[in-house]
Amino acid sequence: MKKIKIGQIGIGHNHGEGKMLAVQKFPDLFEVIGYAEENEEWVEKRGNLPCYKDLPRLSVEEIIEKSDAILVECDVWNLTKVAKMCVEAGKHVHIDKPASGTLAEFEELLNIAKEKNLTVQMGYMYRYNPAVKKCIEAVQKGELGEIYSVNAEMSTYHTPEYKTWLKHFKGGSMYIFGSHLIDLVVSILGEPKKVYPFIKQTGFEGVYSDDNNFAVLEYDKAIARITNLSVEVNGWGMRRFAVMGSKGTVEIKPIELNVEMTKSTTDIASNAYQDMKEKVDIKDVPTLSRYDEMMKDFYKSVVGEKENPYSYEHELAVQKTLCRVVGEN
Repeated sequence: MKKIKIGQIGIGHNHGEGKMLAVQKFPDLFEVIGYAEENEEWVEKRGNLPCYKDLPRLSVEEIIEKSDAILVECDVWNLTKVAKMCVEAGKHVHIDKPASGTLAEFEELLNIAKEKNLTVQMGYMYRYNPAVKKCIEAVQKGELGEIYSVNAEMSTYHTPEYKTWLKHFKGGSMYIFGSHLIDLVVSILGEPKKVYPFIKQTGFEGVYSDDNNFAVLEYDKAIARITNLSVEVNGWGMRRFAVMGSKGTVEIKPIELNVEMTKSTTDIASNAYQDMKEKVDIKDVPTLSRYDEMMKDFYKSVVGEKENPYSYEHELAVQKTLCRVVGEN
């Protein structure tokens, strides 16, 4: 089995540690050459984490030169800029989410990667959630019939410090967390015809960031509703993803590894006044952690064992929709 040399640029992204831990689980697939981080504050905060402390700290240029593929895990606002440097040098990239900069800059990155036949994998890990994979499979097989509605919520309770950090981004928590849901909706329904965003600031605890967010995505026949809150005290318990079609409904709650998935179909939903659903067995879908299946898929795409299941066009459609929701260009 061919190993690929992989390095990480940046340790400032909150998912960076998890991605590095994931690739280190598969030494037969990845040879980790080191990490680069130019911000000494991040080195001080995270450089001694178990996944980094024994790795060489290299320059960005050294990581690009020595790697076959690169994990781009820097501060969110630098993700697209750094990833573009990598693809220009002919390197495959895993880019954490969401893409930064302007839409035009992200599109340029994708065009360069497509021209060079390079893998671009975005860090939307819920694509690899076992229940989400089953749900999308059911949609693709037509088991739910014609999809007419998607309801998705990803909420949490953030500290004032974290909400202050979210002020860096137009759309606040919708940009950082709601992007996960937008990715899933676009996977099922494609790019919407119209977008109706409601981005609000509660001002709770004296912090004014976009923390009370909702968006409606309109399609020819379908409607998707996306809720994202930074002030929900039971945010974890409220995380859910539900897909409704003419033949059935799937609900996933919460959207995490300890997930419960239920399915209702026209065969069992005979009483309009009862909760007619049955649990779906998802044990046959392999799952190790949030990121393991994603990193294994990245490897397979890089070495040519399989085509990247998420095309350049899909990634652009997700970013385009996200920009429309948060009002970014």
